[in-house]
Amino acid sequence: MTRYDSVLLIGFGGPTPGCCRKYDPCPGEAYCYVERILGADPSQAERVREVTHHYMELGGFSPYNELTFRQAQALAASLQERGIPLPVYVGLRNWTPYFHEVIPEMVARGHRQILGIIMAPHQSRVSWEKYQDDVRKAIAQLPADHPAVEYLDPWYTHPGFIQAITDRIREACQDLGEERFQKAALIFTAHAIPVPAARTSPYIAQYRATATAVAHLLGKEFDLAYQSAPDNTPVPWTGPDITELIPQKQAEGVRDLIVTPIGFLCDHVEVLYDLDIEAREVAEACGMHFIRPGTVSDHPAFIGMLADLISERVV
Repeated sequence: MTRYDSVLLIGFGGPTPGCCRKYDPCPGEAYCYVERILGADPSQAERVREVTHHYMELGGFSPYNELTFRQAQALAASLQERGIPLPVYVGLRNWTPYFHEVIPEMVARGHRQILGIIMAPHQSRVSWEKYQDDVRKAIAQLPADHPAVEYLDPWYTHPGFIQAITDRIREACQDLGEERFQKAALIFTAHAIPVPAARTSPYIAQYRATATAVAHLLGKEFDLAYQSAPDNTPVPWTGPDITELIPQKQAEGVRDLIVTPIGFLCDHVEVLYDLDIEAREVAEACGMHFIRPGTVSDHPAFIGMLADLISERVV
C-alpha cells in the first residue's frame, strides 16, 4: 500500500497547436508562449521576437509536451510492472495542461496524496523552487479539499540517470570508432542561469557531479559549457557559452565534438535550436565534426530509475 495515490510530472512546457485567444489577430502560439515567459514589457520585445523566431525555424511548436507525456506513459507502465498501479499526470508551468488545470482534475478524480517529480535534474531557484511555488499557488486556488504534494529528491547522480546519458552518448558515437571517440572533445551543456542565482544554489555543483559521473563511465575528460543565455543582460550568466567554447577546442586541435545536453531531459527548442542549429553552425564553420547525443527522454534506465525511487517511497 503506497502513501501516494498519484504521480505528477512537473515540467516547463512548450507551445502546441491551439490559440490562447489573447490577441486578435493571433500572432501565433510560439509568440504568446515566449511572451508569457519573458513578459510583455516593451524592454523584452526584441528578445520575445528573437526567441519566437527560434520556434518558427522549427515549425512554430515544441515537442516538449509530447515527449513529457511519453515519459509519463512509460513511467506508469514501469510502476505497473512493479505492482504499483499509480496514475501518472503531467502538469506544465508555461502551457496547457497548466498546474491550475491538471491539479483540480486530479482532485476531482479523488487524488489527495500526490508525489511530484520536477523534471529538471539540477536545482536552482528557477529550475526547482519556482515549480514548487507555482504548484502551491495552483493548490491555493482550489475552493476546498486541498491535496498534499511531496517531491521526489534530486537524482542527478543516480546510476539510472547516469547510465541513460552514457548510453545516449555511445549510441550517437557508434560510427565514430574507438580511436576517434577517445580523441573527441566531450562537452556537457546545461541551461545558463544568472551568476547571482548560481552562487546561492547547488546548480553548478550538481551539474558538475552529473558530468563527472558520466565521464567516469566513458573513461574520458570533459568540459562544461552553458547554453541559451540571453544577450545584453544587466547581470552575467554562467559560462562559457557552448558557442564560445567550440572555437577554443578548434584551437586545441580537436577534430570531433560530442556535445551532450545533460541539463535537459528531452529534446525541445533549447536543444533543437541552440545546439542542433546554432552550435552546429559554429562547429561546422570551424571545420569540426559535431555530434549531439540525445537526451535521456524515455530511456528505460531513466524511467526505471524514477520507478525505483517511487517504489522506495512505498510504505
